[in-house]
Amino acid sequence: MPSWFEGPLAAFDTETTGVDVEHDRIVSAALVVQRGTGSLPEIRRWLVSPGVPVPPAATEIHGLTDAHLQRHGRWPAPVVDEVARAIAEQVTRGTPLVVMNAPFDLTLLDRELKRHRNSSLAGYLSLRSMTVLDPRVLDKHLDRYRKGRRTLIDLCGHYGVELTGAHDAAADAAAALHVVRAVGRRFASRLEPLTPTELHARQTVWYAAQARGLQAWFALNGSDEVCDPAWPLRPDLPAAA
Repeated sequence: MPSWFEGPLAAFDTETTGVDVEHDRIVSAALVVQRGTGSLPEIRRWLVSPGVPVPPAATEIHGLTDAHLQRHGRWPAPVVDEVARAIAEQVTRGTPLVVMNAPFDLTLLDRELKRHRNSSLAGYLSLRSMTVLDPRVLDKHLDRYRKGRRTLIDLCGHYGVELTGAHDAAADAAAALHVVRAVGRRFASRLEPLTPTELHARQTVWYAAQARGLQAWFALNGSDEVCDPAWPLRPDLPAAA
């Protein structure tokens, strides 16, 4: 029986107006599904006209302008509904979901669902539990003493994964999926005994520890930046008094 990292995986990624999960918006999204190593991926892409201006700094990263999104994008409400349904379908099938820096993309999707559908990601999953694999969390735990950055581009270089067209949602999702397969192979002796569900549970602990370490580093360097330890989805902010 093949290892889980050689079997079916799905990967999700977004491009956005910025990095604030509570206020920024999705401008493009992709879901890449691969039934097994070597099989052709199934790719779904969405382009969104977010209803707010796209900052030049964001356009510089992903290349999506206001004019392009207004002409070719769709309104957010039907798009985020389709995205959430597509993810829920994979969850129902028991397919692990690869998300690079999961608390960003999944929280942003959750907030968009609340904004445009009066719902939530949990609402679409209907009590089914996601099994999430985050290549950044896995790599940082399994190779914790390696120096250097751990962006998707860096991880692709380290694990020998080709990434053509970085900051395109479909390209990034596919690359993250292949990085997870590569991490699985490199650390097979430590990962093969674990099911994806067990690995999901461990990542919640690993990510929290990583966040605490980063928080301590910020404090040591005089920064008041806060690192949320929640993974793979950040809790709602408390309602304003």
